[in-house]
Amino acid sequence: MDCSRRACGSNIPVIDYAAENTIAQVDETGNTWQLTVVPLVVVKTQYYCPQNQVPRNKFGWNTTIATPTENTFGSRPRIFYGWYVVAAAGLVVFSSGPGQSYVFSIFIDSIIADTGLSRPGIATLYLASTGMSAVLVAIVSRLADRYGPRIMLVAVGLGFGMACFGMATATNIVLFYISFASLRALGQGSLNINSILLVNQWFVSKRGRAIAMMGLGAVLSNAFFPPAARFLIVQIGWRESYAVIGVLAIVLIIPVAIFVVRNRPEDMGLFPDGSSELPISETRHATVSVQRDTRVFSSVNFWLLALSLGTPGLVSTALVLHQTSIFEEKGLSASLAAAVFVIFAASSAVSSLVAGFAVDRIGPKALYSFSMLMLLCSLVLAVLMNSPFTAVVYVLVMGVAGGSHRIVQGVIWAHYYGRHGLGRVQGSAMTINFCASAAGPLPLAIFQDLTSTYTVGIVVMMALPVLSILALVKARPGNTPIAGESDVV
Repeated sequence: MDCSRRACGSNIPVIDYAAENTIAQVDETGNTWQLTVVPLVVVKTQYYCPQNQVPRNKFGWNTTIATPTENTFGSRPRIFYGWYVVAAAGLVVFSSGPGQSYVFSIFIDSIIADTGLSRPGIATLYLASTGMSAVLVAIVSRLADRYGPRIMLVAVGLGFGMACFGMATATNIVLFYISFASLRALGQGSLNINSILLVNQWFVSKRGRAIAMMGLGAVLSNAFFPPAARFLIVQIGWRESYAVIGVLAIVLIIPVAIFVVRNRPEDMGLFPDGSSELPISETRHATVSVQRDTRVFSSVNFWLLALSLGTPGLVSTALVLHQTSIFEEKGLSASLAAAVFVIFAASSAVSSLVAGFAVDRIGPKALYSFSMLMLLCSLVLAVLMNSPFTAVVYVLVMGVAGGSHRIVQGVIWAHYYGRHGLGRVQGSAMTINFCASAAGPLPLAIFQDLTSTYTVGIVVMMALPVLSILALVKARPGNTPIAGESDVV
C-alpha cells in the first residue's frame, strides 16, 4: 500500500527529493530521526510511514532497505549469504536428476519389457510429457515472480516426490502417463527454473561463477543417478527404484528450501554479490523493466535468441534418450552406456567451472558459439564411434558442450533483461527450450525405424548447431546498451 500525507498523518516526517539514483531512508533511534541516503532507482518523491505501512516507489517496489550488515564499519568480514543460497540451489538441481533424460534413459528398457510399450511409443510419451513441462515451467516462473522461489521450491519438491511414487505404483497405462508427465514437468523444468531464478536474484557481477557453482549439482547428479538407477533396477526392480528416488528427493529438497533459501538479498538487508550498493546495471534495469516487459515477447530478437538456445536441448536430449540403443548399434554394451555418464559428468563439471568464470569476461554470446561448436563435434563423434575409446571421447566433448551451455542458459536472460520480472522472461524462454527438448527424440526414433540405423538422423541434426549460431549472431536482445555495463555481448 502506498503511503501518502493523508494516510500517514501530518505528524509523520515526509521526505521529498529529486536526486537521481537515490532514495531517502529514515531510521528511528529513540526519538531521533536520522536520514540515510542509499543508491537504488530513480524516484522523485517518497513518503515514510512507520505504522506497519511499506513505502513504495512508482514502480511498486518496496524501497525500505536495511543497511547491509556485512559492510558495517568495524565488523568482521564473513561469507556472503548468497553462497549458501547457491549451495542450496545446487542441492535442488542435484535432486531433480530423476526427472532428467539421462536418468529416464536407464529405465527405458525395463519399462518397455514391463509395459509392452514400443520405442516410438516411449518417444511419443516423452514428447507429450516434456510439452507439459514446457507449459508448467512458464506458470511456475510467473508464480516465482509473485511469491518468490522459496515457496515454489517447497511446493514443487513435494509434487516431484509424489510423481516418483506415482511411477512406482501406476497400475495402468493412463496412471503411468500421468505420473511420468508429472515427473518430467516438475523435475526437468520447475525445480531448475526456480533454482536459476534464485541465484540470479543474489548475483549480478559474479553471476556466471555463481551459476557454475550451482551447476555442480547437475554434474554430480549426472554422475550419481544413472549408475545408481542401474544398480537399483537390477537389485529391486524399476518401480521400487522410483519409490526410493522419491523419498530421497523429498528429504533433500524440502528442508533446504525451508531453512536455507531466501528469495532476495534485499530480504536480509544485503545487496547482490555482497557489495555495498546496488549495481548500476540493475538500477537501470529496474527503471525500464515495466515498459520492456510489455513488448519483449513481440520482439524478433527475443525469439531468435530463445529458438537458438533451444537447439542444444533438442540435440542432446535426442542423443541421451537413445544413448543405450546407439551404443548397442555400435557394438558397445548397455553397461558402458550407463557408465560413461560419469565421464560426461566430470567433463561437464570442469567446463562449467571454466565457463562460469569466462562468461563474466567474454559474454554469453561468445560462450554459446563455443558450446555449439562442441555440440557439432559430438554429433560427428557419435557417427564415428566404434570402440570404448571413441565412446569416451564422444561423451567428453558432449560434456564440454553441455557444461558451457548450462552456464549460458543460466546467465543470458538476466544479462539482458535484469532481475526484476525475470521469471516471466526466462520462464517463457525455457518453455521454448523444453518444447525443443520434447521434439528431439521422436524424429531420431522415426529415422531409426525407417533406416534401421541412428546414423542418418544424427547427420541431419548436424545442421542445427550451425543454424543456431547464425540466429544468435543476428539476435540483439534487450532494448539498448546499459550505461556502466560491459559492452561485451
